[in-house]
Amino acid sequence: MTTPSIPTVDLDDLRSDDPARIQGACASIREAFGTYGLAYVKNHGVDPRAVERMYDGFRALTKKPLSEKEKLARRDDWYQRGWTPPNTEVAVAAGGQPDFKECYFAAPYERDAELAAQYPEIFPANVWPDGSDTWKTDYLSVGRSLHEAGAALLRGAARALDLPDTTFTDVCEGGAHVTRVLHYLALAPDQIDKGIVWGEEHTDFNLLTLLPGGRFVDPDGKPAPKPDDKSGLFLRTRGTPANPAGVQVRGRPPEGCIVAQIGQQLEILTGGRFVATPHVITAPGVPAWTRDSAAHFMHANPNRVLYPLRPFLDDEVRKAYGPPVLAGTYAIKTLVDIGLAPPGAIDKLGYRHYDRLEAQRGVRE
Repeated sequence: MTTPSIPTVDLDDLRSDDPARIQGACASIREAFGTYGLAYVKNHGVDPRAVERMYDGFRALTKKPLSEKEKLARRDDWYQRGWTPPNTEVAVAAGGQPDFKECYFAAPYERDAELAAQYPEIFPANVWPDGSDTWKTDYLSVGRSLHEAGAALLRGAARALDLPDTTFTDVCEGGAHVTRVLHYLALAPDQIDKGIVWGEEHTDFNLLTLLPGGRFVDPDGKPAPKPDDKSGLFLRTRGTPANPAGVQVRGRPPEGCIVAQIGQQLEILTGGRFVATPHVITAPGVPAWTRDSAAHFMHANPNRVLYPLRPFLDDEVRKAYGPPVLAGTYAIKTLVDIGLAPPGAIDKLGYRHYDRLEAQRGVRE
């Protein structure tokens, strides 16, 4: 592992009228998203106190009896809202090890009624614990602030690629955006050094992921610095001819910054100019420590086609990212792959009425 030199993008530079500041920010975006698939972001507008309260509220929820938490689990909605039990989600490249965490999903904005009718499991209604009005307020506030920061960054990303400013924000208008708070579980003494990680290495399948920063919690339940150098977020850089595997670096944003990660959808749209970030959440080498974190996932509208935009198309890119696919179809396939949606969800894709001819042929005149 090496020391990262991940650029920091100042959203105030992107908002300014100074061409030099704007161009400097665009250059940082090109390097950050093109090499690392990740940028640090300052002047983002996310309230760190609200983030801490959101973590405190979910930590309190995780301590409730399983019977109470199960009432908030939405299996029929593929866990896209409410509580997700531990050992449920599996990264596509994990080799079968579930993530060592429990988490909660809520959408920060009202859902589109027509899209909810078309994709009911991707646009379900939010569910909240009883008596959680204060937690709900903080949760939605954090999600919306992260989304607004992400939208500003997407406009900058479009400009960095010489595209119209709204290219990527137009794509994500009406997407199934969702905010997730996570609690990574404590390892028992006999689980230390057994190859268990909190979250296996993977790439996100959405457009852009915003991370407000996590916190470690010591065995006494108090937020504390990381317990050792092996714990936390690590990412893998883009491979090069000299180093095809890329380089694994620690994601450690400067004080006051949030993290923005490229997802597979944005990699596809840019024909690989921006690269989705392989990342892993490693567990500490000491028992009884936990970690709280959150992520806001910005998605392409499910009826948008995922295929490289015309400025990035050539024969190599077509082979790498074709054929085109609807973002909603892509989401359903991925949710099956990671174990949140049942395998039968794939049967919903395409024509489902082949049995009608069988029935017609079986009718006796």
